[in-house]
Parts: sequence; structure tokens; C-alpha cells
Amino acid sequence: MSAHGHTHDDHADDHGHGGHDHGHADDHGHAHQPQKKKGHDHGHGHGHAHGSSNERRLTWALILVGVFMVVEVVGGILAHSLALIADAGHMLTDSASLVLALFALRVGKRPADETYSYGRQRYEVLAAFVNGLVLLALSVWILIESARRLFEPQTVQGPVMLVVAGVGLLANIAAFLILRDGEDNLNMRSAVLHVLGDLLASVAAMVAAVVIIYTHWMPIDPLLSALVSLLILRGGWRVTRESAHILLEGTPPGIEIEEVTADVIAQVPGVSGVHHLHVWSLTDAKPMMTLHAVIAEETNQDTVLAAIQKRLSERFGVVHATVQIERGGCVAQVDDGCHAHGVVPGSKG
Repeated sequence: MSAHGHTHDDHADDHGHGGHDHGHADDHGHAHQPQKKKGHDHGHGHGHAHGSSNERRLTWALILVGVFMVVEVVGGILAHSLALIADAGHMLTDSASLVLALFALRVGKRPADETYSYGRQRYEVLAAFVNGLVLLALSVWILIESARRLFEPQTVQGPVMLVVAGVGLLANIAAFLILRDGEDNLNMRSAVLHVLGDLLASVAAMVAAVVIIYTHWMPIDPLLSALVSLLILRGGWRVTRESAHILLEGTPPGIEIEEVTADVIAQVPGVSGVHHLHVWSLTDAKPMMTLHAVIAEETNQDTVLAAIQKRLSERFGVVHATVQIERGGCVAQVDDGCHAHGVVPGSKG
């Protein structure tokens, strides 16, 4: 019962069947992972409690950051401080990032439907990607402005800068503590990175203010601003890279296709070959997979299917698997398994 007519170049097959709730193989040997009633939207039910908690945390953090952003803008202008203006700029992007993260979280809780058969949880990954790009752009701008300030020094009002930066630091610490204990996912990590960047910028502004008050050495302001921007640049690049990898449907970290292939053949009785294996992520915590499994003619199809799905879930954390069952067994025995329909185990098809 060959299934070579079912290719998975863009895993269109599993997308087309994502809303089905089959616990057994169909007439064509195609089968889907059984889904619990509360998990029809691929894990939405499990995350409701965490989602509500994250929503509250994001809302409170947004209020804090928004209020003290205005304070820092005014203070930065009055003190002629790049460090304060940079910090206010961070707070502005933080406010936007928190709004985006909050929006993504709320939209992501909507159930799957005909338009979005996997639900809308990818909005959180998209929000993290946009936030990462904003962090990169802001860091580059501060570096350029810092270089300009070094060649064209400006007189900075140290006392005003110290007071405003101190108030901003308290706000950022409070926002960071609020967000830190939320559920760990890419969307929340990007929001925490924004606030952490603000916190570091406030510390840098306070240090610069003290140096200016006691030494009147103005270059400390752009130098510390540049240092903080480099730290933020590193975090922004990491979030952007991770979210882009998910959006491009790359293989999740920690999962190797050859390892999955070998593990299924070795651990699931009756499986003689695996090919056309594709793995990607819905979000950073929700790996998905499609594969073709070759079994002998006498092997019970439903038993093998259940065993494969259980193994993928327990060993690799796969939350949804679409398995194509093919009969035929080994064409030729080889050292690392068997040639199934001319495909060596480990092949990606």
C-alpha cells in the first residue's frame, strides 16, 4: 500500500488534515495523532492558566513602562542627556513591544477554525520577531548617536539626570520582576529583554550622572549608552534569530532527523523504515512532525501507529504528529536498518 503520491515538501498534507480528530489509520494508511477534547486547538487548553497570568503581567508592566517613559523623555530633554533619551527610547519601544506581546497573547488564545486550522499561536512568534528587529534597530541608532556625541560633546545636567534615571530604574525593576515570573516562551522572553535593556540603560544613566556631577567628564554619557546598546544588540539578535527559525519552519533545537528516524525504527516493534520525515514548530514549545513509516504486511497498523505517536511525544516532545503508514517491510537488509521502497532510513525523502 504505497503512499508515494503523498509528498511533504511543504507539509501540505498535515496542514490539510490538521483539524481532524482521528485516532486510527484511514483507508489510505494515513493517520493522525489522537487529540484530547480539551486539546483540539493543539494545546490551547493547557496554556489558558499561564496565558491569563502572562496577560496580567504584561498589562501591569505596560502601565509602569508607559508612565515612566514620559518622565524620562521630559528629563532627557531638560538634562540634555543622551543616556536618558536613549533610555526613554527604549521605554517607547518597550511600550510598543508589550502592546504587541499582549495582542499576540490574546489573539493566540482563539480556537482553531477553518482559516487557521492550527490556531493563532504563531502570532506570539511573529511578535517576538518584530520585537527583536526593533531591538536591533534601536541599538544601532544609539551606537551612531553615541559616536556623534563623542565628536560633538554636549553639556549634561548631572543632578537632573540622576534623579530621572533613578526613578526610571525603580520602574524598570518593578516591570522586570513582574514579567520574570511569567510562563517561559519566546514572546515573553522578548518582552523581558526589552525591559531588561531599559533597566541596564537606567543604571548606565545613573553611573554617568554621578561621574558628570563629580568630574564633569561629559563623554561618559555617550560611552555608557554605547555599552548598553551593545548588550541589547546581543539579546535582540538572539530573539530575532530564534523567532525567524520558527517562522521559516526550521527543525527545532535538540531534535535531529536522523536520530528520530533511528529511534523510531529501534524502539517501535514492526517498523522497518522511516522516510519523508519533516519536523518544525508551531511555537518555540510545540514541535510538530510528519513521517512515513514502513511496516510488514502482518503488522497491526493501529498498534504501530499508537506506539509511534507515544514514542514521538515522550522522547522528542512532539505535540502533533501526522503518520503515513506504508506496508511492504524490508526490500533489502542493511547494517543501519533496511531499504524501504528504495529509501534508506534517515533519508528526508
